[in-house]
Amino acid sequence: MLQRDSKSSEDILSRISSPRELRRLGGDEFLRLADQLRERVIGVVRKQGGHLASNLGIAELTIALHYVFDFSKDRLLWDVGHQCYAHKLLTGRGDRFDGLRQAGGISGFPAPSESDYDLFATGHAGTAISTAMGLAWANKKQADRKVVAVVGDASIANGLSLEAINNLGHLGRQFLIVLNDNSMAIDRTQGGLADVLDRVRMTSTYSGLKQSAERILQSLPMGEEVTDAIRHLKDGLRTTIRGGRLFEGLGISYFGPVDGHDIPTLIRVLKSLSDMDRPALLHVHTEKGRGCQYAVEDPCRFHSPSAYRMEAGQAVFAVKERPSWTETFSKALIAEAEKDDRIIAISAAMPDGTGLADFRERFGDRMIDVGICESHAVAMAAGLAKGGLKPVVAIYSTFMQRAMDQVFQEVSLQNLPVVLCMDRAGLVGSDGAVHHGTMDIAMLRPLPGMVLLAPADAAEMSAALAFALSCDNPTAIRYPRDIVPEDLPGPCPAFELGRARVLREGDDGTLLCYGTMVEPAMAAATILSEQGQAEVGVVNARFAKPLDAALITRLLQSGKPMLICEDHAVAGGFGSAVLELAADRGLRADQVRLMGLPDRFVSFAARQEQLTEVGLDATHISAAIGELILAQRPGPARKCL
Repeated sequence: MLQRDSKSSEDILSRISSPRELRRLGGDEFLRLADQLRERVIGVVRKQGGHLASNLGIAELTIALHYVFDFSKDRLLWDVGHQCYAHKLLTGRGDRFDGLRQAGGISGFPAPSESDYDLFATGHAGTAISTAMGLAWANKKQADRKVVAVVGDASIANGLSLEAINNLGHLGRQFLIVLNDNSMAIDRTQGGLADVLDRVRMTSTYSGLKQSAERILQSLPMGEEVTDAIRHLKDGLRTTIRGGRLFEGLGISYFGPVDGHDIPTLIRVLKSLSDMDRPALLHVHTEKGRGCQYAVEDPCRFHSPSAYRMEAGQAVFAVKERPSWTETFSKALIAEAEKDDRIIAISAAMPDGTGLADFRERFGDRMIDVGICESHAVAMAAGLAKGGLKPVVAIYSTFMQRAMDQVFQEVSLQNLPVVLCMDRAGLVGSDGAVHHGTMDIAMLRPLPGMVLLAPADAAEMSAALAFALSCDNPTAIRYPRDIVPEDLPGPCPAFELGRARVLREGDDGTLLCYGTMVEPAMAAATILSEQGQAEVGVVNARFAKPLDAALITRLLQSGKPMLICEDHAVAGGFGSAVLELAADRGLRADQVRLMGLPDRFVSFAARQEQLTEVGLDATHISAAIGELILAQRPGPARKCL
């Protein structure tokens, strides 16, 4: 329920077809509009899932931004982008909002294909200041074209944000960073900058707008949860900077903090800052989950909830028939950590999303959350491994891309036994292209010494993790955002380096599959057998590097059709590795076909809908291998299925 009842039943939101109509509002109409934005967001997310708490907290700020600026010509950049729901509702997409994150609907992130008000498709943190700065330079001669970047308090500490801030003072024109400070990323914001902002919120008053960094540094907190290292760092900052101005020393004027739910004040301040001829940062304090008590009380759970229903004032979620891959990884890691106290888990601001929240509860002193700083997470893991520990870095595949330099330089080049656990590998469903993990094999496979593996069921997840933790090389395990399939037939053998697992014999051809594609391949083989079309073998590759060269060579030498299936881009993926092996050994590969993701970005939809769209479901796989088999058989061609 909203915390404040609407003062009128008048539907203000339905009157807003563009931001221009905001300028006709006044008084408590703004407050009622903010409430109605929240009601609409809650109603849609409750039915089909989505990002909830972050969008509830930014309603007033979004109204004020669109009231003051004209973003039909001015520039608005959202950092991360999952906080854009109110923005979408105010920019002419209200009639399509019920289709949020659904096939044929609208994206849960900014999408230039939907509206000219969206400039970039953004789903990664730390990018807004840099891209906005590029736009500001490009429009430097158009002083009337304002540029605004809305950045979360967790994103401001991202390396790319800090690089951009370091360069911003030389811009020499209007540029506004709105720091949306709600103390939260997906989990509680981590790091020294978060502690600085905490202290500023508690001790600062809004006096003449301007607040210097000297005051920030002089009131750095020393809370119980702050590590000794951070304490020493802050002491060093006091000594080194000697009251210098944190932002203003970089040429950025600092203002705030301002109540992010006080629309009249926000409008007044934004109007003043819109006329500045130099970069400025406005520190706005908001409440994540505002107006929805259960989201305020548990902003982590309601950051991006699945669909739910309300019973007696409580949110109730559907009971899953089977656990997710994330939950299965979590249990496997805890089981390994109970046996080995050298295991350290690392998260980049997503302990809940990556399954490390339970690990943190069980082994609090062996869990490190570095904030939205994936590069730092991997580089630090290299140091932990060098020091004799066993670091496990759990990051979504799409975000592991951000740490590739560190995977190369600090992990692979040093041949350190760091375990990279890549959740959300492959197609991720309703988050769409900004979150698909479709390139991890291609990026990691060229690295010398890197071991790539993927489990196909729950038992294999445990076995894969046990193998990775015992391996002397860097390893990477990939698994999707999905429920874990039924157990594969027979006992699960331990993982052996570069050894595949034959699941089903077949004389007519072979389905060679990596990871999550084993399940639809087994179903495809059953379809062909039951319909009397063919008997197809299924091989669970387990490893994309090193390959089971002996087994694959025998399959290629047989001359029988082979279909290689993977939930990854075809270019540079597992199938490419098999073809490289064939070329290296001078083997024929004209009977081999690759099935993977197409050379385009796949739009948001349910994951199973996406897999069907790209042909990675049992029906398409059975048809594809069936056609290969029929094409090789003598006599008149017969249509398969």
